[in-house]
Formats: sequence, C-alpha cells, structure tokens
Amino acid sequence: MTSRALRQSAFQMHCFISKTVARQRLHCDQHVRLTHQQLKTSSRVPPMQQQPTPHKQPNKKCPPDEGGAKQTSLQVTVVSRYMDYVNSYIKILDRKFPAAMHVYRIFMVGTKDLLRDIKEYFRILTNVTWEGNGVLRQLSRKELELYQSMPKDMKKILPFLILSALPFANYVMFPVAYKYPRHILCKHFWTLQQRVEFTMLQHRKKLLNQRAVFRSLQLQLDSEAVRKDRQLYRMWSHSIACLGSGQHPRPEVVVRCLPLFRGDPYHLDYLTPSHVNSLLKLHGMHSMWRRRRRLADHAYLIHEIDVAIVREGGVETMSQDEMRWACFLRGLNPVNMRDEDLRFWLSQWVKISTQIDDTSLSLLLHCPVLLAYNKPSNWTLFH
Repeated sequence: MTSRALRQSAFQMHCFISKTVARQRLHCDQHVRLTHQQLKTSSRVPPMQQQPTPHKQPNKKCPPDEGGAKQTSLQVTVVSRYMDYVNSYIKILDRKFPAAMHVYRIFMVGTKDLLRDIKEYFRILTNVTWEGNGVLRQLSRKELELYQSMPKDMKKILPFLILSALPFANYVMFPVAYKYPRHILCKHFWTLQQRVEFTMLQHRKKLLNQRAVFRSLQLQLDSEAVRKDRQLYRMWSHSIACLGSGQHPRPEVVVRCLPLFRGDPYHLDYLTPSHVNSLLKLHGMHSMWRRRRRLADHAYLIHEIDVAIVREGGVETMSQDEMRWACFLRGLNPVNMRDEDLRFWLSQWVKISTQIDDTSLSLLLHCPVLLAYNKPSNWTLFH
C-alpha cells in the first residue's frame, strides 16, 4: 500500500470515528436526559395525596434514598452500553479499514512498550548515576540488556516523536514511518518478522568488518611483545592459524592468551586507529568521538550480562528467543541453528567472559572473531 492510499484510509477512518462518536454521544445525552425526567416525574407525589409529615423519632434511622441509587445504577448501565457500542464499532473499523487499524494497533502497542522501557531505563540510570557502576552487578540479565539497548533506541525514535508532535504532521509522519520502519522507528514498533529481518541486515553489516579485525590481529603476531614469551607466542600463533584454516581456537587456549590483551599489543590503549575503527564497526558503533572509551563501556556491559547469565542459572535457563538475541549481540547469526548448538556456543562465550577483568576487556571485543569468524551461519549471509 502506498503512503497516499494509507493517508486517505487513515483520514476516512478518522472522519468515520468522529461522526460515529458524535452521533452516539448525542444519543446517549438525550437518553440520559429523558430518563432523568422520568425519574423525577415518578418520584414526585401529587399534592392532593401528600400526607402530613410525621415527627421524626430520635431512635429511628431515615430510610435510604432510593432515587439516588436508581440514578447511579442507570448511569452505570448507560456507560456500559456506550462502551459496548464503541467496541462493536472497532470490529466495523477492522472490516472497513484493515490496513489503517493494523497500523493503529502497531503504534499503540509500540508506544506502550516504549514508555514502559523508557521508565525502566531511567530508573536504572538514576541508580547507576548515584551509586556507581557497582549497581550493575545487582541487576538482572533483562535489566542489563535493556540498559544496553535503550539509548540507541531512544536516539532513533526521538526525531519521529518530535516531528509527529507538530500540528498536522502526524498525517504525514505515520504513513512514512509505516513505509520505512527500519530507518525511522525502533524495535518497539516492529513486528516479529521485521525484527528478525532488520536484525539480520544489521548483523550482515557488522560481519563485513570481521576480516579487517582478523588482519589487525595477524599484523601484531610477530611483534616483540608477543614473541618475548615463547609459550604464549606458540598458543597465540596456533589460535590465529586455526582461524585462517577455517576453525576456531578452544576457549581454554583463548583464556591462556589473556596476558596479550592486558597490555601491548592488544590492549585498547595499544591498538592502532584502524584496528579501533574496525572494532567499532564490528560492534555496530559509530567511529566519531570517545572511541576507546565507548568500546570499553560496551565490553563492560556485555561482561556484566554474561555474569548475570551465570548468576541466574547459566545458559540452560534461557529461552530460545533469548538465546537468539544474545547470539546476535555477540556476533553469531543464530538463524537455522539448533538450540543445542546455540547453547553450546553461548556457553563457550560465557566461559571466556567470566575470566575477563577490567584490564582485559579488549579480549571480549575480539571474541566475535575468535569464536564466530568461520561459523557457517555467518558465511551464509555472504554466499
């Protein structure tokens, strides 16, 4: 459906709803007014039949006002019938304007989810601001994932919200956003199919930088800092050879190479600018300001999420959808992979991540290459 047809459909639905609500409101007002008049007429006693008012007995209670109870009951009945009438018109709108109602539901549900997540994010942000990063160790895995993803979602949806608030701009912005949801909206307004499709496109864009990161690792293989420890050099050269031959090094071997990422040559402070740019693009980050600091923060958050996974029972307690989104975040395409394979790969990642500290966060940034560079599910995106 084109944006012009969608705008016409939305405008027709708007006019239809306005006329219907106005007509029904007028009908309800007349009905309530007529009923009130009937109640007053029935409750009024003719003057000839009025009896003298007896003196009130001090020990007897006055009977309740039955007229007020009837009036309240009548109002509740009228409101309930009115709501039933409106709900029945929703079904009529579904039949007459299915595309417009589909868009309406997407935006309604997405707005509720977005507001809920924004509220939760600012609650976490307030605690982190006042109490420091130590609060992150007390958060659950879902809270940490929300804290990691919400800033990007809010930056993406903010221009749309600002422009939609302008007078009459919503008639243009909503059809445009419906036609280009990947560029204008965040994941709260995507369908399940769109989430998978758009995440795959973003993941493919990230994987284009894997080879550049691998080449940067190779360039430092024969550096003096690596060759001074023969055993460490032997293990690291074996790991690089595994990647070059279509395999992956074992997590135990990668953990033994941790000293290389605590200083020269693979610590964040020792990486070349081109190496840093490749890492930023590999993790879906821009390469403008505070590059090394943002990489360190990103690695620290992923590390805390991995620790939370272990704290909450391990990878075995995660659902299929949770494992898939976790693999996307860590550089693996989970589409068409079995749950057992996903669980095994995530357990290998967590095994490495739990051995990392603040001085070796650079290793975690290179794990998408060390553990997923030759995965068939990633290569299928290019071949």
